[in-house]
Amino acid sequence: MSECLGIERHGYEDELGADSGKDAKSLRGKQMKYVLLDYVGEAGWPQLTREEQKHWLVAYKAYMEAMTKAGVLKNTIGLQPTATATTVRVANEKPKVLDGPYTDSKEQLGGFHLIEVENLDEALAWAARSPTALHGVVEVRPIFEGTWLTVDINDFIKPE
Repeated sequence: MSECLGIERHGYEDELGADSGKDAKSLRGKQMKYVLLDYVGEAGWPQLTREEQKHWLVAYKAYMEAMTKAGVLKNTIGLQPTATATTVRVANEKPKVLDGPYTDSKEQLGGFHLIEVENLDEALAWAARSPTALHGVVEVRPIFEGTWLTVDINDFIKPE
């Protein structure tokens, strides 16, 4: 377990080794983009009172305004409920379409924020400020720049 900005981190270096995340950390001094993935128990929302719902929406708005004011928020997207999802899988070379989410889980991806900060510690600090962290989970991931059309795929496959 390591600590950053007063936040306890479990499993980052302990389980993966001291060099884990070296690609994410190797850009010190440059801005890096991270995605903050908000996982929430969407079934709980309709059970809240109108005042509770208002409280959470005001908290989320203040959080996003703080990120905007700090200049770190690049994009934010909320997702429709999982009941509106359609899942596609190919089996026996034929696409299979399933209405609804692929997995049953306690928490669902409710949305995400794309931020640009100096390092992982800063991204974790923003994640800790998220209202989602009080009732759900915020997953923080560094993102790759570009797409498979714009990067050298040899950087992502095993060397010969």
